[in-house]
Amino acid sequence: MTDFQTASKRYLLVSDFDQTLSFHDSGHILADMLGIAGFAERVAGLSNIHLVQQGGELAYLLLHDPEFRKVRREHLVEVGKRVRLKSNIPLLVELLNHIDGHEFSFYVASAAPEEVIQSALEGVVAPDHIFGTRFRYDDATGEIAAIVRLPAGYGKVAVVEELRAARNIGQDRIVYVGDGSSDLHVMLHVNHIGGQTIAVSENRYIREVAGRTILSDDALSVLIPVLEDVMGWNSGRIRAFFEAHGFSLREWDKVRTDTITLSATPRDSAGAGAALVL
Repeated sequence: MTDFQTASKRYLLVSDFDQTLSFHDSGHILADMLGIAGFAERVAGLSNIHLVQQGGELAYLLLHDPEFRKVRREHLVEVGKRVRLKSNIPLLVELLNHIDGHEFSFYVASAAPEEVIQSALEGVVAPDHIFGTRFRYDDATGEIAAIVRLPAGYGKVAVVEELRAARNIGQDRIVYVGDGSSDLHVMLHVNHIGGQTIAVSENRYIREVAGRTILSDDALSVLIPVLEDVMGWNSGRIRAFFEAHGFSLREWDKVRTDTITLSATPRDSAGAGAALVL
């Protein structure tokens, strides 16, 4: 296979973390764990005065808010262990490597603290495939001393472009998955260069920008627009793909927003897996 043919089969799938791969914002989990009240109000206050990039509010609070100054690295790791993840993230990462000979490299780019994401996805996504907010810690006290990297707003655009250049991937072979307003800049960028964008929430701002909107409690749901819009597969081929991996598409309510539910079924004697309800 020539270098051109190899490059033509490589894709980049970048996903947000909070409320994209998880159900709740990691900042809320941290505040609840430490008994810090009013997290939502503090974030709203920062958003209203546009002091930080949208999505970077937690990083700002960790660096400047007196109550959040007590947070240490071990607290962030513990938050990651408490995060409730969407179903089948490991299987999603695995199946992305089995799409008709094409290679989808999976990365996470999020304003959530890097320690939180690495802890939550330990054993599923390699640390060097995770781009979260990175802090520098004081060697003596363990306090957060500075922000080294903050992938929020245009910061996510920079991560996507860095990954694309490093892997020599074409502009039209990028897929970005996100849930909220902090993903707007990167989605607009990916759309502009010919990539695919997928929203996983009903946030009206992002829904109007994303190429597809998928609502599901299961991470596997993002494979539907990947197979349909990126790979150009028809519904029959998509169903066959899932069936080959032990899933069946029982319902697929295909409107402007695809509402998807995944449910597991008992394995039969042949080793069939779960049922995929769309």
